[in-house]
Amino acid sequence: MSQPSGGILRQPVSVWATAFAAVVAFMGIGLVDPILPSIAQGLHATPSQVSLLFTSYFLVTAVAMLVTGWVSSRIGGKRTLLLGLALVVVFAALAGTSGTVGQLVGFRAGWGLGNALFVATALAVIVGAASGGAEKAIILYEAALGLGISLGPLVGALLGDWNWRAPFFGTATLMAIGFALIVTLLAPTPKPAVRTRLSDPIRALAHGGLSTTAFTALFYNFAFFTVLAFTPFILGMSAYGIGAVFFGWGVCVALASVFGAPWLQRRLGSVRVLLLSLALLAVLQVGIALSGQAGTVVFVILCGIPIGFNNTIFTEAAMEVSDAPRPVASAGYNFVRWMGGALAPYIVTKLGEEFGEAVPYYVGAACCVAGIAILFTRRHHLAALDHVDTDHTFRDASPAQA
Repeated sequence: MSQPSGGILRQPVSVWATAFAAVVAFMGIGLVDPILPSIAQGLHATPSQVSLLFTSYFLVTAVAMLVTGWVSSRIGGKRTLLLGLALVVVFAALAGTSGTVGQLVGFRAGWGLGNALFVATALAVIVGAASGGAEKAIILYEAALGLGISLGPLVGALLGDWNWRAPFFGTATLMAIGFALIVTLLAPTPKPAVRTRLSDPIRALAHGGLSTTAFTALFYNFAFFTVLAFTPFILGMSAYGIGAVFFGWGVCVALASVFGAPWLQRRLGSVRVLLLSLALLAVLQVGIALSGQAGTVVFVILCGIPIGFNNTIFTEAAMEVSDAPRPVASAGYNFVRWMGGALAPYIVTKLGEEFGEAVPYYVGAACCVAGIAILFTRRHHLAALDHVDTDHTFRDASPAQA
């Protein structure tokens, strides 16, 4: 049934509580961006050493995705959310006490474990509890992602200008509030009738559509985190300046996710939008490589547009393209795609140190091209998303409703 205008906002209070906690969880991605130079200075570390904050976080997040379904199918979605939130509170607070970059990297790894348990389960909870079907629920989830990503750099800049440790304590406090909201507002979620096996997410990747989506997203995420992790070191700005640039970037992510992606999907189809978005992201990364400071600022902010398109459409594709249960499909997909977020920060920062500031962005652009190649050659596996007639024109790009 079609939803009235504004239907996406008419959600149960439990959905809003989960969405708030998701905003704070995603703030953790961009939180450290404005303070990366300050952390490097305060802990006497090189940029590549500090980039391990991203690598440890996303490597553990990726691997932990394989056990999220196993855990949630045994203790229930609500308890899994609370376990994830509790771990984030503990490890974010511990990160603020770090005396060495090694300790900080280790605590970020623990933070990544909590983030995996929360994020994978939050998406399934929101899709299950939201009104208006899976498409609106995913858009709401991506709105939380975009808002969190845009607010993270601002919070990091505001608190980090006082002390680089403060953003970590601030995140722990906000996550504790999210914990309290989930406890009080989210009803206990029933356990699935069938328990998820540890091998199920890997087995799910045998589906051609899900594997195509996941491995295309791996290269996309490498390009994404090239922008996010390396750019703070070349902007030559204060924490406020870096925070402002990535706030603008995050606003573009949020607007493109919520408004741009659904509009383009209806007109072009999911696969075509992904191909165009990856191409645009490659062009913008080459623009960063060839620009001075002013051009870099403009191109970084504009990168939020294709990133917003991709985030929404990749998530919808992962949830809808296969016959695997959504938590299982999400776990398998996220295991593969977050490997891009784990590998990129250290690799591109090391390349930047050794070969010059432009090289990481050329590598990021090349990863976009690799993603385009995978998606184009395996596009037939995504026929469930885009219904094609005999003239190869797209009739309907909307994902199936829950």
